[in-house]
Amino acid sequence: MRAYKKLRNNQKDAVDQAVAGIVLDPSIGEAKKGDLAGVYVHKFDCVNQLFLLAYEYDPQTCVLLLIGTHENFYRDLKR
Repeated sequence: MRAYKKLRNNQKDAVDQAVAGIVLDPSIGEAKKGDLAGVYVHKFDCVNQLFLLAYEYDPQTCVLLLIGTHENFYRDLKR
């Protein structure tokens, strides 16, 4: 993910912890409806800033789709 590469090391640690939480409990995120049906969004604190992590989950796989702040997050996710 291009956005992950641009993060600082302490931000990457927070993202890694959020991903580990999703791996342990995939239902941690909020299921979206409408155009984004099947997508889950997990909100977490990343160095005093709210980050969102979008992913798709089925029993065999978990695919990370997008990470970032709330600004334009859902617009970019629909692309």
